[in-house]
Amino acid sequence: MHKKFFGVPALLASAALALSGCSAGTTANADGGPADLKIVATTTQVADFTRNVIGDAADVDLTQLIQPNQSAHSYDPSAADLTALGAADVLVINGVGLEEWLDDAIAASGFDGATIDADTGIAISEIGAGEEHADGADEADAHADDAHADDAHTDETEDAHAHDGDDPHIWTNVQNAETIVATITDGLTAVDAGNTATFESNATAYTAQLVALDGWIRTNVETVPESDRLLVSNHDALGYFTAAYHIDYVGSVIPSFDDNAEPSAAEIDTLVAAITATGVTAVFSEASLSPKTAATIATEAGVTVYSGDDALYVDSLGPKGSAGDSYIKAQLHNATLMLESWGVTPSTLPADLQ
Repeated sequence: MHKKFFGVPALLASAALALSGCSAGTTANADGGPADLKIVATTTQVADFTRNVIGDAADVDLTQLIQPNQSAHSYDPSAADLTALGAADVLVINGVGLEEWLDDAIAASGFDGATIDADTGIAISEIGAGEEHADGADEADAHADDAHADDAHTDETEDAHAHDGDDPHIWTNVQNAETIVATITDGLTAVDAGNTATFESNATAYTAQLVALDGWIRTNVETVPESDRLLVSNHDALGYFTAAYHIDYVGSVIPSFDDNAEPSAAEIDTLVAAITATGVTAVFSEASLSPKTAATIATEAGVTVYSGDDALYVDSLGPKGSAGDSYIKAQLHNATLMLESWGVTPSTLPADLQ
């Protein structure tokens, strides 16, 4: 199996032009004919980032494997997925071991193209690391350097995207998303030089939106005293988010980054006690997970449960037309709900996000 990995250039400059996200699935090239560049992206998030970089580039086809509200941890590729993967020129992955099924899918499909690993250049945290590890940035940076620098992402690094014991939910920190977009842009321009100007222009505009998003979240969260920035969610997948915005992650309903795990009775009791002791006012379910246990815990603790339309979009973006059908919309949705749970009315969105 032949793989190529691409490094990260300096983050692209901001611009005023705003790009909107597109729906999931397969995106045909503009003229409806065969595409010159076939791209497959694994998760809903990396597909959305890739789609925003591609924009209206000519003769490019994007296939998204994992669909909205599907689990990235336990995904089972279909025959059509394997066919698309086998025909692809480029594969865009999240990395950090999130796509546990990926090696088997690559072997079964015969994919032999270039791989763009979204975790390139990201400071990787350990599973369960959140705000309590926010001050360990130097250690995380060293970890990232060890994981990504020396191997130069060459063909010998067959399993460079696997990070046992590390947290794969890198996209929840918006600044990480900016780095991922730069990585994808660098990778796509390397294999399709003819569309370089389009890719870079699109990425510049989209990055400007991400910068505005990060600033809006940060500004609003900082209006809340740190002692009140308390969060309980469905599963342990928000470590990068809580570290970035200095939020105290009290605990998760599912005590694991893997959304297939089940909490024990003792773990439920421990979380209820932690909610009561810390003064947490809400438990957040996630759109791609059953809210049943979260609702039970909220009831036992006497706090509000956010579910249904008020659930968070974490592991997966939502279907077209939902509040989380793009990365930016999902982050705005999540941050708005958290702020409201802390008694804050969010400020008006900046122009780039309207």
